[in-house]
Amino acid sequence: MNKVIILGAGAAPGVPSINSGWGACNPDNPKNYRTRTSTFIEMNGVTILIDTNPDINRQLTHHQINRFDALLYTHAHADHVHGIDDMRGINRVTHQNLDFYCGAKTAQYIKHNFSYLLSKPNIIHDVVRMPSMVPNIIKSNHEFSIKGLTIMPIKILGHCPESLGYIFDQGKVVYIPDFKEIAESAFKHITERPKLLILPLTTPFGQVTHAGLDDVLRVIERVNPEKAVINHMASECDYDWVNSVTPDNVEAAYDGMEICLE
Repeated sequence: MNKVIILGAGAAPGVPSINSGWGACNPDNPKNYRTRTSTFIEMNGVTILIDTNPDINRQLTHHQINRFDALLYTHAHADHVHGIDDMRGINRVTHQNLDFYCGAKTAQYIKHNFSYLLSKPNIIHDVVRMPSMVPNIIKSNHEFSIKGLTIMPIKILGHCPESLGYIFDQGKVVYIPDFKEIAESAFKHITERPKLLILPLTTPFGQVTHAGLDDVLRVIERVNPEKAVINHMASECDYDWVNSVTPDNVEAAYDGMEICLE
């Protein structure tokens, strides 16, 4: 089965947040409760985790996910990286290193802040004590593959650190992380109508480094996917409201949302 699980649909503060509580979100709707964003993808028998947010332990155990083929990072912000130590549990199950893929600056950030977990392909740490992970540096517009699944990293612009989105299997699934703009070169790699586009809406009005609702809708219109899912939402984005102001092929994400790609 080809599927995507939105493990967490929230932006960095989560919903409810410490500072804003539920904000504009209806607390009576359980789909407004959001942990931080990570996504699990299964395509053509290959399993991929995108980002390790600080809630990743709870998310993976809830879905009984204890192994996957590789880990992709979008960028080096805490809400996308700082659950990385919990990958020790994956190492303990597989008794193997875990390969992760990211841009050079993201790898540099991880090396600087989590140097203890980096290993080499032929050396496995004592996973009782520490994670054992192998970095693989990738570049935008340079395709690579994991067990035959093709992945094209694409350049994301306007969000503070180096950021990458991902196009899977020639465009069947397109994954966009926090963005203000998407590089024009990225659109050239979408060679067929995507079955699924996933992209963020942190707040409806946008911010200096985040797209707003109008920007998100323009991207959806241009990519023209069969289905689009909006994730990475802060407390300004009520689930029902997002669904009410978007086209019929667009749906707001929620924690645990599963999308079948058959």
